[in-house]
Amino acid sequence: MDKIEIADLLEVKHQELFSWIENQPIENWEKGPKDKWTEGQHILHLVNSLQLLNNALSYPRFFLKYKFGLANRPSRDYKSVAKKYEDKLEENQSRASKFNQNLKIPTLKERERLLTKFQIQQKKLQYKTKKISEKNLDTLVIPHPLMGKMTIREIIMWTAHHTEHHTETLKLLY
Repeated sequence: MDKIEIADLLEVKHQELFSWIENQPIENWEKGPKDKWTEGQHILHLVNSLQLLNNALSYPRFFLKYKFGLANRPSRDYKSVAKKYEDKLEENQSRASKFNQNLKIPTLKERERLLTKFQIQQKKLQYKTKKISEKNLDTLVIPHPLMGKMTIREIIMWTAHHTEHHTETLKLLY
């Protein structure tokens, strides 16, 4: 998948989530199933994830290379990245839940600001994706808390899948 296709995929996955959120009763923002996140927490988690990635991609390429090294293998395709993530989630459920257990519950008052921030961060990522060279997408790596080092291409594709994962969770449980 080239960088334009990845940017387009990000747009599609984020639009699916925005459409779903916009069609939900506003009261659901602060509610969630027992022992599960609220809609607002899902969005906050995705905003935090996008912001961390956008911040990492703002560093000069030489810094990323110095700090994390270079890829020692070719980038995986989208399906492989998605499958590896789902497998890792399954294997590390307690670690994953512990990682996000203290996520605050955004209030209804924060809803519009958070949704706007989400849109800004996802548009930033699409822009950055289009600006990075195909070579850097496959050679530079950054760490993911669950999946370890990933090429920039993989982590951006993972972001699309991550959004889809949360969209499907929301559709299923809310």
